[in-house]
Amino acid sequence: MSSISIQSVSKRFPNGFEALKHIDVDIASGSFTVILGPSGAGKSTLLRMMNGLETPSTGAIVIDGERICRNKLRSIRSRVSMVFQQFNLVDRLSVMTNVLTGRLSQRSWFGSVLYLFRREDMDIAQQALQRVGLIDKAWNRADKLSGGQQQRVGIARALAQNPKVILADEPVASLDPVASGEIMTLLREICERDNITVVVNLHQVELARRFADRIIGMNDGRLVFDGTPEQLTSSALHTIYRREGTTHESVELAVAYA
Repeated sequence: MSSISIQSVSKRFPNGFEALKHIDVDIASGSFTVILGPSGAGKSTLLRMMNGLETPSTGAIVIDGERICRNKLRSIRSRVSMVFQQFNLVDRLSVMTNVLTGRLSQRSWFGSVLYLFRREDMDIAQQALQRVGLIDKAWNRADKLSGGQQQRVGIARALAQNPKVILADEPVASLDPVASGEIMTLLREICERDNITVVVNLHQVELARRFADRIIGMNDGRLVFDGTPEQLTSSALHTIYRREGTTHESVELAVAYA
């Protein structure tokens, strides 16, 4: 299991936009944390920093006592895997090959370039596909699968890394309600069974309430809520989703259709 410590993190992009403003939060090992907030709140920027895809302008992110920095990215990314909103699969490749790309961080540079995998890698990829219920689709092209199935491949690829942390950035945004529930159930089962720390960005409030141990709310680059699903009241939602001129009623209506 891996803990995550976000220490006074800010992010200002070259165009002057300040995406994150002095974020301080610790995420416990083996927990299932959901980050909620409107578009532009800084959720994706924060999540990408936990995998070294973005660099803080100030502050630090520490995973298991190791600060994320440029010369440790390969080590960090071998332990911290990502699940993306748009799946990030190579459509023309088979499901199995897409899952095997999760093993590239364990291979040499030469092996990575040539997609050279060992028998051990194949075994791990097969186990990952079994976990997500897609072993029968192993040699299908990725673009022949439904959206929900493609996201399962993305999760299998993440599992193939043998990670200690899984970061999921809007993993159900492109899916229907049934597939969304299945994906969230799968992520929750992985968290509980494997003791993997899971952090998920979401827009869907009811999914956050149903699956999270803890909910972190963000607005305008700041942390504005930190509590349990039971503590996510209508007042808390207004704090998270407020914009100038919004009312409690308009926030509740927007959340109802999220």
